[in-house]
Amino acid sequence: MNPKWRLLFLNIIFSFIGFLLLARLFYWQVLASDKLVNLASLQQHTTIEVSAKRGEILASDGSFLVANQPAYFAYLKRDQDKALPTKLSESIAPIIYSSVTNSATPSSRLTSKDKDILIKKAEDIIKDRLLNEKIQWIPLARKITDEQKNSLESLNFPEISFEEEQSRLYPESSMSAHLLGFVGSNEQGGDQGFYGLEGYYQRELAGRPGIIKQEKDAFNQPILMGEYLTQNKKDGRQLQLYLNKSIQFMIETKLAKAIQQFGAKSGSISVMDPYTGAIIAMASLPSYEPQEFSRFEPNLFLNPIVSDAFEPGSIFKVLVMAAGLDAGVIKKDTRCDICDGPLKIDKYTINTWDNKYRADSNMTDVLVHSDNVGMVFIGQKIGLNKFYDYFDKFGFTEKTGIDLQDEVVPVPREKKKWSYVDLATASFGQGFVATNMQLLQSVSVIANGGNLVEPRIVSKIISPTKETTIPVKIKHRVISEETAKIVTDMMVASAKEGEAKWTSVQGYNIAGKTGTAQVAYEGKYEEEKTNASFIGFAPAKNPKFTMLVTLKEPSTSQWASETAAPLWFSIAQDLLNHFNVVPEK
Repeated sequence: MNPKWRLLFLNIIFSFIGFLLLARLFYWQVLASDKLVNLASLQQHTTIEVSAKRGEILASDGSFLVANQPAYFAYLKRDQDKALPTKLSESIAPIIYSSVTNSATPSSRLTSKDKDILIKKAEDIIKDRLLNEKIQWIPLARKITDEQKNSLESLNFPEISFEEEQSRLYPESSMSAHLLGFVGSNEQGGDQGFYGLEGYYQRELAGRPGIIKQEKDAFNQPILMGEYLTQNKKDGRQLQLYLNKSIQFMIETKLAKAIQQFGAKSGSISVMDPYTGAIIAMASLPSYEPQEFSRFEPNLFLNPIVSDAFEPGSIFKVLVMAAGLDAGVIKKDTRCDICDGPLKIDKYTINTWDNKYRADSNMTDVLVHSDNVGMVFIGQKIGLNKFYDYFDKFGFTEKTGIDLQDEVVPVPREKKKWSYVDLATASFGQGFVATNMQLLQSVSVIANGGNLVEPRIVSKIISPTKETTIPVKIKHRVISEETAKIVTDMMVASAKEGEAKWTSVQGYNIAGKTGTAQVAYEGKYEEEKTNASFIGFAPAKNPKFTMLVTLKEPSTSQWASETAAPLWFSIAQDLLNHFNVVPEK
């Protein structure tokens, strides 16, 4: 090769190599500098996370619904160049086996054989950790009790150390479980709220952990005179609820008795201030214990009031009546001209629930007798487009916005896909589904004079330096105040003269409506299976509460007038006494 060309070639090669070196240098010094600094920091420092105190949850009177109790993180510290004897595991395991193995069953409920199996499992876990000489700080168990800590200390192993932390305490056991949720562990082993308020307000309750970062030597030991950095922990904030503990206890007690009395599969009760959306009480059974949540099936954790949907049946009729009056297509004294017999729509026949037909009924009569044909008459007057618009305005196409985790919104058919059969069945509360909370919110529109109000559990968020009150949120006006008054009078007549009149509270004007809806299974309705409900508010003028009671598949009677209604009125009597409402003359 020509020396001139050889020299040129070498210059190109060396220039290229130089370029690569410069590019690499630029990458490490500029682009990757932050990463390298962090890696170096990790090699030079020991970082310890200090848990923040989780915020408590308070009832309306300031008493604890969820509190904290002392607990400890137990760990072993391996001295430099010193192996830990594996016999340690044999001594430690019997004390903390339930925490190490995450046993869901309390010791008192374990058989001797079960306990031995768990202890052996804990021994193996601890032994594996002891044999890993790469680990200087060996975790044993989190959230151990004072009793377990004292037992470990009595072993006189200097290698065992403790860090104080906290565990969740639910003083009222299972009361309000669906509303509160519980605290478990996330993938990193830290506290994590699940379901209810614990899940929804995880960020506010958890706070921010503190950080201790200490410089260490080549042997992974802290340098006493080295760099010492801290980030102070920030404790979680408290939640104060609208929930009244005495009312909550009362409704849970009565619901449990009613489920047993009427042979229902389950049941729920929700009580709300119709003007503010404040949830005064909320209960669903069967339930679980947040303190020992791991003992229960996961399907029990969801709150049926916000996560389950059902066909509402006749309680929906009050909303259809309100829509018809507000749209101006009917008046209170409008007569039903198709109520003299069964109604044929397409290939379906609409009957009344009692097979009685009342020709020329006015609108109050239609509601009092819960006349399906009369409700179809109103639905037809409203028409498909307006009906769906009111369906939307009453809040059935979106979440209520309640501050609870796992709220669902049943997705209705698109407006353009509704048929006249859909319109007919929806007019008397069948053929679509809604949640209890959607129904409670929508009927509160009538109670408060026409506004859709967002339901709310938490009234205040409290920190050491600040107290934040959650404002009332009125979404929009749904119906006129005049329409609300007319429908209220109709509901009063329904409570006094309808099929549940025998159980009504005497001396008070109460607005209410029964609902008995057949249960759909695999596309067909079960004739003998129903969901029974009663919804209403009291007193009718200036109501103190709106309440919905639902019993799933009661076996003693399929009719709400004989199951849900007497439960509703029994609770209403206690609520009226609680609010010091004087009987009307």
